Amino acid sequence: MLLQPISAPFPVLGVAAWSGTGKTTLLTELLPRLKKAGLNVGVIKHAHHAFDIDKPGKDSYRLREAGAAPMLVASNQRYALMQETPAQRQAGQEGPDLLHLLSLMAAHRPDLVIVEGFKTWPLSKLVLYRDGIGDESIIQSDNVVAVALKGEAPERLDASIPQLNLDNIDEIARWVLEWTRAHRDESTQ
Repeated sequence: MLLQPISAPFPVLGVAAWSGTGKTTLLTELLPRLKKAGLNVGVIKHAHHAFDIDKPGKDSYRLREAGAAPMLVASNQRYALMQETPAQRQAGQEGPDLLHLLSLMAAHRPDLVIVEGFKTWPLSKLVLYRDGIGDESIIQSDNVVAVALKGEAPERLDASIPQLNLDNIDEIARWVLEWTRAHRDESTQ
């Protein structure tokens, strides 16, 4: 079953893990493999409360402080759209409004959007688990569709959930590709 927070025109796969498990390392190794396989993958990363990619003193920062909303900075190579996070719309959910962020992704027509963070949002999740980091509660969710493990599998892990080797990025990439292909049609229903 595909757990989607909205009727998105693409599958949405959460990647959840305790801090220090290796989410960013996994994603930086996984994304080139998915791209090579022909997938256009968008990523939404939940950041700390007051993060800012802009720098005090820069024109864009000064214009934002003066009231520009949104502020778009563009060059020949890339652009950055900066705006304040809209108020939370989902009762009981922490952080930014994932529904709004996913709607921003739709214009780019990704084949898959990977969401890092947003642990409490109801969407399908690949959980990364390292023995000795955090506790087993992260794997105790109806939203877990696979677990990439390093070390021993917890006893409470549902045997019907696919178990992947956290150190085998090719195995994880194959699983993500299969999962995406299996859920591509389902995501538009």
